[in-house]
Amino acid sequence: MTVENMPPYPLAEVLEIKKRRVEVATQVVREKIQLLQAEQKKLEEREEERNKVKDHHKAKVDQLRHELDEGTYSDRIERSKVYIKVVQERLIVEEKKVKEQKQQVDLAQKNLDIAKNALKDRRKEEEKIETHKTEWIKETIKELQVVETRLEDEIGSTMFLSKMIKAKDEARRAD
Repeated sequence: MTVENMPPYPLAEVLEIKKRRVEVATQVVREKIQLLQAEQKKLEEREEERNKVKDHHKAKVDQLRHELDEGTYSDRIERSKVYIKVVQERLIVEEKKVKEQKQQVDLAQKNLDIAKNALKDRRKEEEKIETHKTEWIKETIKELQVVETRLEDEIGSTMFLSKMIKAKDEARRAD
């Protein structure tokens, strides 16, 4: 019994479709990973910008404290306080940007998780068809072996009967 003698697998087209779906889902996962990485990079940049503003704010507050300790002019203190408020507002804006970017990262992560689940489901579907194909091949081989055995039995019986008839004919001719 050889593979060439086997009939074609009846669900071959379905199996090809399942394989293509796995390939597409795999590509989608790769794309979602790239998007997540891009969003994470943006988050890092936003955090760096915020940290620069935060450090600048801290430096200005420390400078104001130092000036207060030394007893500088009140107009200079007022300008420092106004400037610190401006920096504080900028810090609030940067914090908001960071928060919004974190939401984008979370969204990208959720999309990646959804894509991974879809890929997992597609792989399960493909594996089911592959398992079915394996079982179908085993069953088909068994069925073909049974048919082949019957055919061999028939050929053997025919040959036996043919030899018996030939032997009887020879025995009759010899008599």
